Amino acid sequence: MAHVLIVVTHPDPESFTARWAAATATGLQSAGHTVAWSDLYAQGFDPVAGFDTPQGRGEVEKLKAADHIVLHFPLWWYGPPAMLKGWVDQVLVPGETVDANAPFEAGPCRGKRALFCVSVDVPAQQCGPSGRSGDARLQLWPLAHAFRFAGMDLLEPYLVPGIEADLGPARRIMMDAQIAQVLNDTPRRMAAMDRLPIWATNPAADFDTQGQLRPGAAVFSPFIRHDDGS
Repeated sequence: MAHVLIVVTHPDPESFTARWAAATATGLQSAGHTVAWSDLYAQGFDPVAGFDTPQGRGEVEKLKAADHIVLHFPLWWYGPPAMLKGWVDQVLVPGETVDANAPFEAGPCRGKRALFCVSVDVPAQQCGPSGRSGDARLQLWPLAHAFRFAGMDLLEPYLVPGIEADLGPARRIMMDAQIAQVLNDTPRRMAAMDRLPIWATNPAADFDTQGQLRPGAAVFSPFIRHDDGS
């Protein structure tokens, strides 16, 4: 069984994000996993404090103790909340959880898995590759790559689009039904976390000694691609 750290970033304890995180905990615990929490707003987390503060040290120790990490957050202005970015800055500590001389697959956090559970406030067709709001999966790549640098495997993100605040009655009914379905599905999905698919990225063998993607290597995202655009 695994020990899983759930990191929640939302100011409203009654939000979909918070309820979704609770459903995640239910699923993990039903499968025999243990759960630790970092509810950043509830903790009054200071995103600009250093990792050498008591707060930062506590979060580093939580991360080091976890086998896996599940992060629940909304996309705000095409990226994660600033508080979550501050948490990442404090827990990815050189010499402890990251090592510039042993990055990515060789990193100190190898063997851990991370999963992003993310709500988006536009419909699915608007946050896909051709959508006007941009590809939400691509917007998550910088954050995902930070965890990859530490040595973690990223699981395919669990994205829930269409979680909007200002809706008419008909759309509200549809959104509430969608939320109910997600909250009902999440415990089952999280109980099988060890079998969820890995979010593919290039392994070390795909890069030359200069850190350049080798000709013919697969491209999994525009975030890392060949110079000719292929």
